[in-house]
Amino acid sequence: MTFKDFGLKDELQKAIDSAGFKEPSPIQEKAIPIILNKKDIVGQAHTGTGKTAAFGLPILNMMENKKGVQAVIIVPTRELAMQVSEELFRFGKFLNINTATVYGGQSYSRQLKHVDNAGIIVATPGRFIDLLKTGQIKINPKFVVLDEADEMLDMGFLDDIKKIFKFLPNIEQTLLFSATMPQAIKTLAKNILKDPEFITLTQKNITNENISQVFYVVDEYERDDALIRLYDYKNPDKSIIFCRTKKEVDRLSTYLVAQGYFAKGLHGDMEQRQREEVIKSFKKGDLEVLVATDVAARGLDVNDVTHVFNYHLPFDSESYVHRIGRTGRAGKAGMAVSIVTPHEFRMIQKIQKSTGSKLEAKVVPNIDLVKKMKTKSLVDKIKNQKTLDQALEIVELLKEDYDVSTIAYKLASILANSADVKGNNFIGKSQNDIARLYERVQHMKDDGGHNRYGSHKRRNERNRSNNSSRRRNSNSGNSSRPTSRNQRSDGQKRR
Repeated sequence: MTFKDFGLKDELQKAIDSAGFKEPSPIQEKAIPIILNKKDIVGQAHTGTGKTAAFGLPILNMMENKKGVQAVIIVPTRELAMQVSEELFRFGKFLNINTATVYGGQSYSRQLKHVDNAGIIVATPGRFIDLLKTGQIKINPKFVVLDEADEMLDMGFLDDIKKIFKFLPNIEQTLLFSATMPQAIKTLAKNILKDPEFITLTQKNITNENISQVFYVVDEYERDDALIRLYDYKNPDKSIIFCRTKKEVDRLSTYLVAQGYFAKGLHGDMEQRQREEVIKSFKKGDLEVLVATDVAARGLDVNDVTHVFNYHLPFDSESYVHRIGRTGRAGKAGMAVSIVTPHEFRMIQKIQKSTGSKLEAKVVPNIDLVKKMKTKSLVDKIKNQKTLDQALEIVELLKEDYDVSTIAYKLASILANSADVKGNNFIGKSQNDIARLYERVQHMKDDGGHNRYGSHKRRNERNRSNNSSRRRNSNSGNSSRPTSRNQRSDGQKRR
């Protein structure tokens, strides 16, 4: 089906068309008709599945042409508040419906001024309940949405949410969205919703099918080298790198800048103004790389992110889904790349099992492969390059001293400098190493995780066998690629 099948207002359909949306996502296809039928819903769906449009479009369609706040969207973080507000404003621009964001870290007077002219408020619970309790906001909305309800629960906002509903007695429709459904969320839904319909995306819908998911196995000390090599090879237009800690974000963003990338970090310890500037730069394309923690990037909505990199795997599958949902948006293709160590190999299998998605094991490309890719990219760039008048002047000047072939070789040599690839020729594990990791994990499963002696015994036997095989390969001189770092030459050390 298409968005036109929903029969939305012409002004709303115009905004959908201008945004480039054609076919609704699974959550949109299920939720929009129910909401238009004025029913409460509980939707279980992860970030990146199109929840904002799923509740935003029908609410905008049902809002009346009058002044005053008619809808409130409650979200867990400031970043998500800004993102949801921007998306709703984009959809409602031809309806002349304004949105206001209410969150901590900004002046009260400025936010209250925006509320006075808004039809929709997007708010975080803490600042919103503060304004309601002090009487600085007096509103009577028809629609209330709780987005990322489980995240708000984890952040300790449950009591604030309950208090908020006491200040909003005339709600006609309540919509709750959550990635997971713990008992506390079910109880909350029972207390604040009226005979809701439940929407749950099946496991196969948890991750976006437009996202290719791959992983590379490296030793811990190789993470930085592997990341740079993969950037050289994949050449992403706009990407996000996820780290577990704020300290790692700061270190890695500094490292990438030193390597010549336009990169900046994003985490919770940054001032709000600084965070907003980073997000704005990333959206405009002034930044090619955003290095972020999970919390800082939650709800970040940028449609042209081509790649997501997991510098470290997250601690759970839900965070993984949140992360990779930053790419492959609005029907576009995306790629999720994870850098893992052998110790994290079981986490990869856990993610595959819980999300129902397939993560393909790859080998970090060697220098020759990257050079070939870069050369092809340069050739394509030259073919598509328009001839400029200044270029003609340069060639004419050079022709006084050189023939055309020599000029071409010299200019190509300048371009070829950008195809230089640093680091060790081989980084990370080979396909043989990865196969042995699969084998080891399978043996542990067969043992039920209990026969530690048997596992160690088999591992030692395999190691002895592998070492013998390596010595034979080394003596024969036929090994085209090392299968472990023990085989690599002394010159192949970390740079």
